[in-house]
Parts: sequence; structure tokens; C-alpha cells
Amino acid sequence: MALMTVEQVANLLGVQTTRVERLARENLLIAAETDSEGKPLFNEEDVKRYKTLAERLGGL
Repeated sequence: MALMTVEQVANLLGVQTTRVERLARENLLIAAETDSEGKPLFNEEDVKRYKTLAERLGGL
């Protein structure tokens, strides 16, 4: 399981980091764990599944 930072997720999804943080707060993108600074880390497979779903629903 590869973990991704907020910045990596934002780059993959093509959105700003604040959008990724909001998705995590709203439990639309679930963080697998947090780093030493308390920032969320996401499972790469979960992010890819979210991206596929978002594209099917009309985009991010």
C-alpha cells in the first residue's frame, strides 16, 4: 500500500491542495493515516478509485 501526501493527491487529481483537504474533511476521500505533522496520507488505490468515480459523475 503506497501512501500519498496531500500535494501528491492534488497533482494526481489536478486540483489545489485545499480541495484535497476539504475532500478529506468531508469524508469524500478517506485518509489512511496521518504524518508526524498531523497531515493526512492517502492510499494510492483509494485515490485512483475516487478519481475514476469523480470522472464518471462529471468531473472534480
